[in-house]
Amino acid sequence: MIQFSSTPHLEFPLDSYLTKQEVKDRIKRVVFRGGSTETGRALKCILREGFPGGRNSSVPEVLIIISDGKSQGSTVMPAMQVKERHIRVFAVGIKFPRWEELHVLASEPTEQHMLFAGDADDAANGLYSTLTGSVCSATAPGCKVESHPCERRTLDTVKELAGNYVCWKGSKQPNAVQASLCPFYRWKRVLIKHPSRCLRTVCPDPCDSQPCQNGGTCVPEGLDKYHCLCPVGYGGDIHCAPKLSLECSVDLIFLVDSSAGVTLEGFLRYKAFLKRFLQAVMGQDSPMNVGVAQYDSDVRIPIEVSQHKDAFSLMKSIDALNFSGGGTLTGRALKYIAQHGFRSTPAFADVQDYLPRVVVLLTDSKSQDPVAEAGNYARDQDLFLIGVGSSFMRAELTQVTGNPKQTVVYSDPQDLFSKIPELQRRICSVDNPEGCQAQSLDLAFVVDASSEVGLENFLRLRDFVRSSCLHFNINRDVTQIALVSYGSKAHTVFALDTHTSNSAVLQAINQVPFLGDSGSAGSALLHIYGDVMTVQKGARPGVNKVVVVLTNGGSMEDAAAPAQQLRENGILVFVIVIGDAQRDTLLRVAGSPNYLVYVSSYEDLQYYHDLIIERICEEAKSPVNLCKPNPCMNQGVCILGPGSYRCECHGWEGPHCESRVLRGDSPRSPVLPSHSNVQWNPRGLQHFSRAPQHTKRRVDQTR
Repeated sequence: MIQFSSTPHLEFPLDSYLTKQEVKDRIKRVVFRGGSTETGRALKCILREGFPGGRNSSVPEVLIIISDGKSQGSTVMPAMQVKERHIRVFAVGIKFPRWEELHVLASEPTEQHMLFAGDADDAANGLYSTLTGSVCSATAPGCKVESHPCERRTLDTVKELAGNYVCWKGSKQPNAVQASLCPFYRWKRVLIKHPSRCLRTVCPDPCDSQPCQNGGTCVPEGLDKYHCLCPVGYGGDIHCAPKLSLECSVDLIFLVDSSAGVTLEGFLRYKAFLKRFLQAVMGQDSPMNVGVAQYDSDVRIPIEVSQHKDAFSLMKSIDALNFSGGGTLTGRALKYIAQHGFRSTPAFADVQDYLPRVVVLLTDSKSQDPVAEAGNYARDQDLFLIGVGSSFMRAELTQVTGNPKQTVVYSDPQDLFSKIPELQRRICSVDNPEGCQAQSLDLAFVVDASSEVGLENFLRLRDFVRSSCLHFNINRDVTQIALVSYGSKAHTVFALDTHTSNSAVLQAINQVPFLGDSGSAGSALLHIYGDVMTVQKGARPGVNKVVVVLTNGGSMEDAAAPAQQLRENGILVFVIVIGDAQRDTLLRVAGSPNYLVYVSSYEDLQYYHDLIIERICEEAKSPVNLCKPNPCMNQGVCILGPGSYRCECHGWEGPHCESRVLRGDSPRSPVLPSHSNVQWNPRGLQHFSRAPQHTKRRVDQTR
């Protein structure tokens, strides 16, 4: 690319970039230079220096000149010399070009080599059409190059008579002036259109065959390619095949609010959601028996559990559901479903255990009767309840389910369809109620002990940490837990390698003191990075690392940068905020809405154990970079190998550069396996072991 004005300037030569995207990115960085239009000088530069970065004369050379065609100098001679060198020249006009000059620049036949950039798509198609017909390979299968009428437009300045005006003329007679009529002209800019013919390549639209399934939208890419924009729950292949499956065996009833409170529009949205969800998760051999009930002031079960054995007949029955209106008695509906909803489920003598029974409540209307007691009754009948509704229904849905992690809420009605994957996970969590007992994890709790929290609320935070620890199997091989409290300074209550049992950790949590001064979450996260999540303090290479911050949202302004530093080193930051706080600041600390949880009050914190543990356990299953955070001490460099790493030490020795070299050369650092569990005592590094789950295998260290 060469940019020219008063002088030509090479932006980049032909051999600079290897991909289309690199070229596009470089073009975006081109800076406008300004100056006069010296097209002839630019052509002389091409004649003098050739195509910078080109290959050899056997490769066709194509020059595309983009200009308004209003050069300050003559272009006739240099344009002729360029074409004599067998360089194919395209002249692309911009704004209102001077076509006469572009005609001089363009190769023959000029109608195929003169393009107008005012319509970029047409110009690009014309360029493609000419190149495929003469320089490059033939057109794509099914495509053809055709000629079509087009226009060349430009602005020109013309002189027109405006009228005659009285003027004074001199006379041969002395001191005599005569009045006369004089013509008056004015200059006017007019749009001039020149009829012409252009080339274009016409291909069958790649989307004509409707290749996208399940409501996907086909988007053409060029002349013969396309991609599909798939609805949530689809995208198992390029044509939007279903990509979800429940992967669990349950008896499932959808309890749909059909009262006047949800309106006809809301009810129709629920029907569409049901169909989209079931199409996404039900295969030909789906292990799921599905029923649908609807309620207002009364309850009906139009689709019994296991009534339909194939997806097609189930969809037809859902289409037949009608909106009823009436009052909203959610509590009554829950009790009715608990008593009558699963009566039709067949029992077979050869089935040892009945399938878990799941009820998904779809509602956007506040109940006119109590729901907490009804929810308790349904759960006592071994029903697993899941609530789906808009965000203002969160509190009532939590009363129904008894657990905030079993509620699925959305802020905008159209967001309901994006909740399909989350609902899928919630339904199948009935088969996996336990926490991540078997996952290797280094976990640190950071507790706000500042005066803004207060002693009473601090004790609630401490109880939350204590209850959360009950979900983990704490030992050297599975989960290690550290606890940090902070006010103006951070204080390590116990490190990752301090306690090796659940009972020891629980006892230590009871001893956490309330600090009661000003708070600085930033200093606490810096403390985590430099003094907690380190090999020296028990952090294990190859094990996922999570930091859970418990705060009221104050004093978080200085925490964003340290939190980002932790994430860059492979440590997840999870923020739990109690009460109202600034969302933007907290979002920068958490890094994503997925790692930010709002709790309305300290009293409600107890209901969020399962939700937090589930999120933490999901992270414990993620792939790990063995060199993040850096396991090498004393400025050692971590070098990854296949399933292992080693530390390159300078002035230190040992697997993690932990021992200073007193004399001689340091030995070669040993290679450590993934999931290494490094254990320490006061005399230094003793051994390392591989501990992915509950087992541990000792490996002798050799020097």
